[in-house]
Amino acid sequence: MEDFSTKPDLASRALGGGVVFANDEFFAAADHLVMPEPPTYSPRTFDHKGQVYDGWETRRRRTPGQDVAIVRLGAPGVIHGVDVDTAFFTGNYPPHASVDALAVDGYPTPAALQAATWVPIVPKSPLDGDTRNLFPVHDNRRFTHVRLTIHPDGGVARLRVHGDVVPDPALLPEVFDVAALANGGHVTGCSNMFYGRPDNMLQPGLAKHMGDGWETARRRVDGNEWAEITLAAPTQVEFVDLDTTHFKGNSPGWASLRGSLAGGEWFDLLPAAPLTPDTPHRFPVQPAGPADRVRLDIIPDGGMARLRVIGRPDRKILEENFQRHVEAQ
Repeated sequence: MEDFSTKPDLASRALGGGVVFANDEFFAAADHLVMPEPPTYSPRTFDHKGQVYDGWETRRRRTPGQDVAIVRLGAPGVIHGVDVDTAFFTGNYPPHASVDALAVDGYPTPAALQAATWVPIVPKSPLDGDTRNLFPVHDNRRFTHVRLTIHPDGGVARLRVHGDVVPDPALLPEVFDVAALANGGHVTGCSNMFYGRPDNMLQPGLAKHMGDGWETARRRVDGNEWAEITLAAPTQVEFVDLDTTHFKGNSPGWASLRGSLAGGEWFDLLPAAPLTPDTPHRFPVQPAGPADRVRLDIIPDGGMARLRVIGRPDRKILEENFQRHVEAQ
């Protein structure tokens, strides 16, 4: 079975996800659910409401019912699995949880979301404490929101919603970054990710620190490291951004980018170019055929903060992909 947890977290705050409603967050705010960082815990750290938790924790329920948090996905898409992480919640985790999903246009209010008709994607299921609880999802529809229900109360550290981004073409300009996670780009392979995953290169915004990029181990044999990225759609690439920000003594010496279309031969988009440490680089791309995947070679090894592939994608392919997942509803 495919490990869905390697796919992007569509709910992550790093992609713009957010908690838009919670019926109770007495002990710890529901906003923690979508934080991209792993949860942490400092024992015997108390405030005026008790032990401080890096997660969402509701009060002890004394009436029938359940507690609910609604999350707006930062990147709408097809959900392949959900991770309900109860890290550090031991005697206060919920015994059960369920997850529902919703596809809606625009920016609905919390009241409108509560009144909407939701689709169950994870039935009421038992949880274990202080661990990741992984639930595969088998639904090919595109969703914009998820609702976590805990039965009846308790604490959850993180909610990860792993899947494939399906952007709405109506909200995309004619030219954009077709490698970005938020636009449907995704990593399909790499040679080494000892210090940092290549997915980090496709995150929005500037890298916060060296750990927020892709970094390989030191290479001790001939050759070089590489990462392969599938683009949002076949694209006529116009510019490439190779950003080594924060990588000072460990940036690559050179980098190149090649493209391919429909599994065909690789062709040069950017021949091997020297890189400067801790520097954003922008390179114009010479006219070449459209590409639906690219391969970044860093020579011989090192770290890259961000990769941007700027171009003009095939709008028809974008529309077809979007409609396929919308019509499934």
